[in-house]
Amino acid sequence: MFLGTYKPRLDEKGRLILPAKFRSQFAPGLVLTRGQERCLFLLPLDEFRRMYEHLRQAPVTSRQARDYMRVFLSGASDEMPDKQGRISIPATLREYAGLDRDIAVIGAGSRVEIWDAATWDCYLANQEEGYAETAEQIFPDLHF
Repeated sequence: MFLGTYKPRLDEKGRLILPAKFRSQFAPGLVLTRGQERCLFLLPLDEFRRMYEHLRQAPVTSRQARDYMRVFLSGASDEMPDKQGRISIPATLREYAGLDRDIAVIGAGSRVEIWDAATWDCYLANQEEGYAETAEQIFPDLHF
């Protein structure tokens, strides 16, 4: 499970040094693709395969499924971290997520998300008010 928030910087070649806590899970390889809300998803290979198999089960007659699969897979890039734990983020994905230098890398359970740091800070500030209210809907039987 991926947890936490990290604020690394992209180097001049568009490379990201993965947080040390995440490196072992990505050592066999990973897939980087478009996420929602203009972030990037960083997925271990087994998680990417699981998601792909789920998408593959959708009927080809479903326009919504075809559209989602096209966007999700057309931006996908399989990467292998180097010895320093760096990965290259392709220019098209950097552009999609508005990544420049300062970024936020967040653990999101089964995946890691990569955000432009300012965009992440704004998103988080906007979500915090509704966070407490949403808990009752998402965990109706759980009492904190």
